Amino acid sequence: MADDIREMYVRARKAFEEVEFWSQEKVDEMVAAVGWEWQKPETAVALARLAVDESGIGRYEDKVHKVQAKTRGTMRDLIGQKTCGLVREEPDKGLRIFAKPMGVIANVVPCTNPESTVCCIGLSTLKTRNAMIVSPHPRTPGSTSLAVDYGRKALAKVGAPVDLMQCIQEPSREMTRDLMAGCDFAIATGGAALVRVVYDAGKPCHTVGAGNVISIVDETADFKAVAAKIVKSKCANNSASCSSENAVAIEASVYDEMVDALRAEGGHLCSEAEREKLRTYMWPDGKTLNRDIVAKPVAYIAEHAGIDIPDSTRFLMVVGTEAGPKDRFSGEKISLTLTLWQWTDFSEMVERMKEMQRFSGEGHSSSIHTQRDERKVELALKANVGRVNCNMPHAAANSGSWFNGQPTTDSLGCGSWAGNMTTDNLNWRHFLNYTWLSDPIPEHIPTDDELFGDYLAKYGRD
Repeated sequence: MADDIREMYVRARKAFEEVEFWSQEKVDEMVAAVGWEWQKPETAVALARLAVDESGIGRYEDKVHKVQAKTRGTMRDLIGQKTCGLVREEPDKGLRIFAKPMGVIANVVPCTNPESTVCCIGLSTLKTRNAMIVSPHPRTPGSTSLAVDYGRKALAKVGAPVDLMQCIQEPSREMTRDLMAGCDFAIATGGAALVRVVYDAGKPCHTVGAGNVISIVDETADFKAVAAKIVKSKCANNSASCSSENAVAIEASVYDEMVDALRAEGGHLCSEAEREKLRTYMWPDGKTLNRDIVAKPVAYIAEHAGIDIPDSTRFLMVVGTEAGPKDRFSGEKISLTLTLWQWTDFSEMVERMKEMQRFSGEGHSSSIHTQRDERKVELALKANVGRVNCNMPHAAANSGSWFNGQPTTDSLGCGSWAGNMTTDNLNWRHFLNYTWLSDPIPEHIPTDDELFGDYLAKYGRD
C-alpha cells in the first residue's frame, strides 16, 4: 500500500496527544522498554545484517557493535534527565521552567547508519514525549523499517501507543520533502544537498554537516599507540562514519617514524603513479566523489583503481599536495583512504587545516594527538569545528563513547559554518520547547556603579 503522509501524521499526532502529559515515570518506562529491545544482541544482529545486505556499505560486525553501543550510550545519557513538567526552578528570580514536547518529528536517516540513527533519535524523541515518522534512505528502507518495527513492538509491550514510531515504506526524495513539510519539526542526518531540501520544506529543523577530520600528531605523541588508535577508527565500518579520520598531519621531525607506525598497522603508501590511478577512480569527473567507493573494503578499492597491494593492507595512504579543490584528497573521502601532511609550525598547520575544512567539512570535528595542552587549547580556539578530540580514536569518541563525555548520537551539528542551527551532538535536549512561568520578585533597579563601575573608574563619566 502506498504511503499516505497525511494519514501517518494524523496517527502520529493522536499518539503524541495520548502521551503529551504523561508523568516522567511513565515516560522513562516507555524509553527503557524500547532501549532494551533495540540493544538486544539478536536485534542488533538482524539490523546489522540487513543494513549491510541492502547498502553494501560497512562491515557487519562493526554495525552489530554500533547498534548496541549507540542504544546503550543514548540510554546512559537519558538516565535521570527531567523532560516532563517542571524541570527547573530559580526561586530568587521567581522562575519555574516547564518542558514541552514539539509534536510529530520527521527523522530523515542516511544509508550509512540506517538503523542506529533510528535508535539514537528514537530514544530522544520518546524521552521528550514526541512522535517520530522516519524517512529511510532509498537504498536501505528495510533495515530502517525493521528498526522501527522493533520499537513499535516494545511500545506495545508497555501499553504505549505504537504510532509514536512510524516509517515510510517506499521512500523517495518527494516523499521525504512532503514528510518534512507535513510534520511539526524535522531532523535530517546527511550532507549539504539534504540540508537544502530540509530548509526548503519550511519547517523548523535540525540538520548536520559533512565531515573531514584531520588528525594532528606532534613529536610528543606515542607513535605506535597513536597509529593503533587512528587505524582502529579509520577502519571501523570501512570508514563509513563522517567522524572517521580523513587525514593525518604529522610534525616533520617525526614524519617518517609516524608513517612507519601507520604502515605497521596495515597502511599502504601509494606511489605517485598509484595516487593518480586512485584519484582518477575516486573522482572520475575531477570533482564528484565516486559513491561506489564509499565504505567498501580496501581490496575492492585497490582492484577497481588498478593498484596492487599486499594482502595485509587495511587502508591506503596518499601524500597531500595542496589544501582545497585543487587536491581532492584534502577533502572528505568516506573510504579507506588517508591523506598524509607534514608541518613544522603548529599554528600554520591549524590554518592549513581550516582551509581544508572550508573546502570540505567545516564545522564538524578535528583531532589531535599531543601531550601539550596549549596546543589542544589553540586548536579548540582557532578551529571552526564543533568538536576537538584529544588522544583518542576519533570515530569512536566523537559521537559519544564509554571513555569520553561527548553525548551519544549519530547526528552531529556543525553550526553556522555548515548551515546548521547548532554545533552540538544532537540529543534529547534538542527536541523540547520550554514555558517560563514568572512570578514577581522584589524590585531592584541597579545603580550606575553596579552596571558601569569598572568603566567609570577608569574613564570617568564624560
